[in-house]
Amino acid sequence: MPAVAQRPATGSAGSAAGRPQNSAPPLPPNSARAIPGAGEPYPPLQASPLDSAAGIDPRPMAQRSPRAALQPEDMPMPPSSPRPPRSKRVRNPIIIVGNALLTLVFLVTVLGGITFVLGKQRFELPGPLTEDKVVNVPRGGIRDTADLLMREGVIDQPTLFIAGALMLKAQNELKYGEYRFTRNASLRDVVDTIIEGKVVQHTLTLAEGLTSDQIVQRLVENEVLSGNIRDIPREGTLLPETYRFTFGTTREQMIQRMRQAQQRAVQEIWDRRSSDLPIKTPEQLVTLASIIEKETGKAEERTRVAAVFVNRMRQKMKLQSDPTIIYGLVGGKGSLGRPIQRNEIEQPTPYNTYVIDGLPPGPIANPGRASLEAAANPARTKELFFVADGSGGHAFADNYEQHQKNVARLRLLEQQTAQPRGAGQPASAFAPTTPASPGAPTLRSNRTR
Repeated sequence: MPAVAQRPATGSAGSAAGRPQNSAPPLPPNSARAIPGAGEPYPPLQASPLDSAAGIDPRPMAQRSPRAALQPEDMPMPPSSPRPPRSKRVRNPIIIVGNALLTLVFLVTVLGGITFVLGKQRFELPGPLTEDKVVNVPRGGIRDTADLLMREGVIDQPTLFIAGALMLKAQNELKYGEYRFTRNASLRDVVDTIIEGKVVQHTLTLAEGLTSDQIVQRLVENEVLSGNIRDIPREGTLLPETYRFTFGTTREQMIQRMRQAQQRAVQEIWDRRSSDLPIKTPEQLVTLASIIEKETGKAEERTRVAAVFVNRMRQKMKLQSDPTIIYGLVGGKGSLGRPIQRNEIEQPTPYNTYVIDGLPPGPIANPGRASLEAAANPARTKELFFVADGSGGHAFADNYEQHQKNVARLRLLEQQTAQPRGAGQPASAFAPTTPASPGAPTLRSNRTR
């Protein structure tokens, strides 16, 4: 096999004669290696600067364990640059104090915010009361109020109560009085109750027909009211109603309220009275109303009872009302406590309408609004008599004959329900068979006392 001739190392000349050759593109001058052509061997590698003796570390390599070989080698740290000097502005005492103050303000703000949130939550939590309780809060400062509520068991944190009142700007709006605090009332509930003045409302109900002496006695017996009553008011000057009042109200204040209420009521009703009434003054209206009040307790009968007395006044007949006998005997002390006796019917007193003509000199009780209205606007009837019907009401009659029948019916009913009375029977059981005088029939058998 013929030997193959080698190319020169430069690869730029010496091609075999008569043999076609592929010319390679020129290499860049800085290229370390030439790219050989087809069938040409690679040129020899040129030496690298690192392969020289200067590029080889002459220090012998120390043998290391595999673990140590995996650890990075310590590299020398570059020299540190010198620390720049502090600015004179930073070292200024004013700046230092200002920074401290800002830090303090920040801490206080954060702490205050946390305290406010926790305090607000506690301010609205249920309180220690296990049941509703009424406490009388007297005049005083917010500290006194907090101490009192603490002693009464309404609150358990007086400091938080004061702080809450101050936060609500209510330290000067706490009102004294008697308060009802509900079970488990929170501090907010307690503060709101006192700020809004939701004091306990007491009531006093005075029945129609009580005398002034009896009303004064009711006021004296009431333990919530305070103070004394100087004088017993005149009969008929107080209006019986239900009155609301608060702790600390005096008895004299209640008397004044009743007087003012009566004056307003009388004036209003007097202005609406019937034009043909045989009474001339508001005082006479009150007197007639007091008799009506004592005669019946049934609302539907008041105008008919009023008509009987007005009709008798028009005919110049004696009114003959049993309650006027009683008032003439005992005054404003109350009832007799027994039936009227026969000899008491004709016993002269300024109030006994079996003896005197027309109305008595003044009221025999304190009438209510309904009786005042009935006296001012009586029913349009011709009735002159009435007698108890045994069922709590009355039987009315236009004439004496019909009245006698009504009386007989009542006596029969009484005999069926009770033993016959003896010789000392009361006048109310006596039924006259003839009028006491011509044109003036008696009315005294109309009820039982």
